[in-house]
Amino acid sequence: MADKEKTFQFVIVGGGIAGVTCVEQLSSQLPSADVALITAGPHIKAVTNYKQVSKTLEEFDVEEQPSSVLEEKFPNLTVIHSAVRSLNTNSHTVETVDGRVFGYKNLCICSGARPKLLAQDNPYVLGIRDTDSAQEFQKRLSKAQRIVIVGNGGIALELVYEVEGCEVIWAVKDKAIGNTFFDAGAAQFLIPSLEAEKPEAAAPCKRPRYTTEEPASGAAQTFTADRTSRRHGSDPTEPGSALGPDWHEGIVLQGVEQGSRRVSVEYQCEVEKVFTSEELLNSPQQTLRPESVGSWPVYIQLTNGKTFGCDFVVSATGVMPNTEPFLHGNAFAIADDGGLQVDDHMMTSEPNVYAAGDVCTACWEHSPLWQQMRLWTQARQMGWYASRCMAARVLSEPIELDFCFELFSHVTKFFNYKVVLLGKFNGQGLGPDHELLVRCTKGHEYVKVVLSHGRMVGAVLIGETDLEETFENLILNQMDLTAYGEELLNPNIDIEDYFD
Repeated sequence: MADKEKTFQFVIVGGGIAGVTCVEQLSSQLPSADVALITAGPHIKAVTNYKQVSKTLEEFDVEEQPSSVLEEKFPNLTVIHSAVRSLNTNSHTVETVDGRVFGYKNLCICSGARPKLLAQDNPYVLGIRDTDSAQEFQKRLSKAQRIVIVGNGGIALELVYEVEGCEVIWAVKDKAIGNTFFDAGAAQFLIPSLEAEKPEAAAPCKRPRYTTEEPASGAAQTFTADRTSRRHGSDPTEPGSALGPDWHEGIVLQGVEQGSRRVSVEYQCEVEKVFTSEELLNSPQQTLRPESVGSWPVYIQLTNGKTFGCDFVVSATGVMPNTEPFLHGNAFAIADDGGLQVDDHMMTSEPNVYAAGDVCTACWEHSPLWQQMRLWTQARQMGWYASRCMAARVLSEPIELDFCFELFSHVTKFFNYKVVLLGKFNGQGLGPDHELLVRCTKGHEYVKVVLSHGRMVGAVLIGETDLEETFENLILNQMDLTAYGEELLNPNIDIEDYFD
């Protein structure tokens, strides 16, 4: 190994939201400390237009900026442009791919996650994770007549809605779309948006009788009580850090044909095989041959027995924590989902090594209303909190677990609707003893509340409901709502007046 160039008090690896938030916070808290950011790309992801919407809800934009912006802002910061080759936790050193070695007193790994691709090295399978891959997608789409999108997380949901002038076949492994974020009822509410011209004119507001749906025991359930949330894997190429929310705004997602959206959904299926037209022609199983063999560059066979030809396949099937260069020769504790285990001070099992964002797995005892999902909001929160923990340790100050880990909350947009998720919004981990209250006004709003023993523990709000702050308060203060029953969602009662 080469000689150490320099030892920094803090080294942060990764130019995504978690890493950049960590760097900004550290540099402003400890302006005299030597801080280094090691990042592979020339651009970093910065949080802009940050708004604290309520106690736990926050909204912000993610902007790509040249890393020089950070260096100009913080004189104590050095940006090192290279990927990491290896980490030696015994000697407290990091070696970069260009052969340089840097020492650290404290290290924070914010290397994010990488897409789980359906087929490695297949030129017709595209993952979308960073800006480069989004541009590549746009270029290919402009010549495409039909694409297949595989996956059911955030990126898949956004793509399916945004793509025009191209036939889309959407393969989802679940019974309903978007099951990382909402239940079958919310999915039914959103489905008409796929057929409508966008953006839709607001429908006149007709409020139906609000209903309470208890999970039925039959097979065809609208609401399942025991669905545990899967890890959020909405981001499918290599370097670059992940895209921000609304990443598709400002890029034209238009296929060859004029006209609007044509989406068909294949439910409860996964990909059996991806092959070229040559492989298909030579395939011994004649049944695989669709009518028009040879007319598409790539074919995809699904587990439901159907085979589709298309111009290319988009793999949006989730992410894997990007721990690759850090594990060799070190003794990190790794969680079941492949992330670096961190405690309630964002520390890994290796001394003086912290981690934040998608690369880590929160292994402290969670608040009953919080769960980790690999989302923008959590990358920002974890990066911010990790920097606070590192600074507190240097200053020998005590620090409490941040309030943002009390209640899960996330604001996003799907199919042009505002979507707010709070607490155990899908009844995660609650078992069968919870009830759901639902109010749905077609084309206007969908409100679902999860109650456990008479107390609100989660909510899904789709549309401009203006209920997020009230519901957040009800969840946080765990007030007994038994007396209100179904009236809780009665549109004629101004619920805010009750509980403010």
